[in-house]
Parts: sequence; structure tokens; C-alpha cells
Amino acid sequence: MVTVSTLAALAVDGLAFGASLALLGVGITLVYGLGEVLNLAIGAFAVIAAILSALVIDSGQSLAVAVLAGLAFVGLFGLVVDRTLLSLVYRSEGEERILLGIFTTLGLSVLLEGIMVNFVSSQYSLPVGLDPIRVGSAVVTGTSVASIAVAAVVLLVLFLFLDRTFLGKATRTIFQDERGAYLVGIDPRKIRTLVFVLSALVAGLAGILAAARSNVSIANSFQFTTFALIVSIVGGIRSLVGAVVAGLVLGLINTYANFFVGSYFATIILFGAAIVFLLVRPEVMSS
Repeated sequence: MVTVSTLAALAVDGLAFGASLALLGVGITLVYGLGEVLNLAIGAFAVIAAILSALVIDSGQSLAVAVLAGLAFVGLFGLVVDRTLLSLVYRSEGEERILLGIFTTLGLSVLLEGIMVNFVSSQYSLPVGLDPIRVGSAVVTGTSVASIAVAAVVLLVLFLFLDRTFLGKATRTIFQDERGAYLVGIDPRKIRTLVFVLSALVAGLAGILAAARSNVSIANSFQFTTFALIVSIVGGIRSLVGAVVAGLVLGLINTYANFFVGSYFATIILFGAAIVFLLVRPEVMSS
């Protein structure tokens, strides 16, 4: 018999999963909204950060050092990708840029997965060491609660950055009118570099939070990218708030479906829910 406390515990787990989805969706939305580049390597960034953090812990370092190392690496790697591969993509415009961005980041994802297959193996997780929390007769893992809290803080800081700082306002200006931003002295290319690094860090954090709750492997790269695309499309490809809301809602749907009907049908239900959202919100398709 399913009790209220069990449903509540599932809700916490669903929100924790949804928090990771929201971070991935925001990472996709930031880059596409600013430069019309659909980053299909975002799942690889998440997996790299998770695996590297786990390897640093295995070497005897603390959790904090491991997380910082994982984020620092994907941030620097994101900077390198932006200044090399994406520099070629940004030379084109319109549909050509979108298509070139898809092929470039998809090729990067395949390359990164191939490299990781040769150098890392098995599955990785992060030993957070938080005690479980009892909700009535059910138990909620401490990592789920921590994941929600960390994601909430990071997203809040990100929104405050975009709303209150000069660089954030410059970013929003480019979102709304790139030509106008250029005329008032804002360099879109530099802002795009900043935003791509931020998206890499956000994706890396999503991967680390996922590794704190369960095992992460190289195979999760494609899964993370797929989830990120679903979240960003459902939420509105240019809407950060929409990406957050979509991530949380789809996380809850997936968790409850996984509990009641199993993982296979849960995936089908997740895609079905995404389709329903798009049908009832057709304006998303033209946003």
C-alpha cells in the first residue's frame, strides 16, 4: 500500500532529479538563447565533471576539493571549446549557424565519449555521507535534500547575476537585441564566451549532483543531453525560468512513473508528457 509519506518521499526524490534536469536545461537555454548554438555535448560536460570528481576523491582528496576540481576542469575545457570550435561556428549566421553548431557539438560529444571509453571504465559515484531523513514511514536520502538545496542556491545566484550585475544585464540585452547591444558598446563574442563557460559549469554541477545520488557512467552522456533538450524545449528554448519549471515538473513525473510502472515505461511517459506540454503550449514551438 502506498502511503502519503511514501508519496512525499518520492516528491523529494523527484525534485532532486528535477533540479539536475533544470540545471541541464538552463545550460542548453543559455547558449542557444545567446548565440543560437544547440550544445549537444552538454551531457558529456556533466559526465566529465562527475567522473573527474569521483577520481579525485579516490585519490584521497576531500569532497569539496573533488567538486571544485571537477567544476574547474569543465569550466576551463568549456573556455577552450568556445575559443576554438565555437569560434568557427559563430562566423556563420541564421540556420547555417544552428546546423553547424549541431554537427560541431554532436561531433565533440562523440569524440569525448570515445576518449572516456579508453581511459575510464565502470560507474562512478560521490560518497557524500549524509544521513537519510525519515518522512513518516518512508525514508528520504540526505543527498536528495542536499541536491535540491545546492541547485536552488546556484540557480538563484545565476538569476541574480543576470538581473543585478552589469555583465548579466549585458547578457540579457544580447538575448533581446544583439545588434542594439553591439551599438551601445557590448561585445557579443566576449559575453558568449562567458555564458558558455557558465553553461559548462552548470552542466558539470548537474552531473556531480547526479553522481551524489546514484552511479554515473559514460553512457549517461547521451541520456543527460536528451533530458536537457526535452527540458529546454518544453520550457521554451529561450526561457530560463521555463527551463527550471519544466525540469522540476518532468523530474517529478519521471520519478513517480518510475516507482509505479518501472524505468522503461517511465521514459515513455516522460516523452509523452513533453509532447502533451508542447501541444497545450504551441507558442513554445515559435518562441
